[in-house]
Amino acid sequence: MKTGIELIAEERQRQVSAEGFDASHDDAYKQDELVRAAFCYMAYSSRCKEAISDSMWPWHLDWWKPKDKKTDLIRAGALIAAEIDRINRLPPNDQIQRAP
Repeated sequence: MKTGIELIAEERQRQVSAEGFDASHDDAYKQDELVRAAFCYMAYSSRCKEAISDSMWPWHLDWWKPKDKKTDLIRAGALIAAEIDRINRLPPNDQIQRAP
């Protein structure tokens, strides 16, 4: 049985190879879109479905595809990994963001 981190890495690779969501694509997101999408999948996988609104999902609703708890958590993890990678590509001074 694969570990969670292995499943997340596979999903992230699928996002890049099958969907074309590579580094240059992800670098275009400047308004926490990847984090918000990860939050939506994470919240939907739990008992917090009411915390998700149409305005929270960052993209067209055609891209909102919750499935089951495990798959949704894997997707959330892959989106978090994509956001961490995006931050890592920023200049060092831009990597630190403080909450307002």
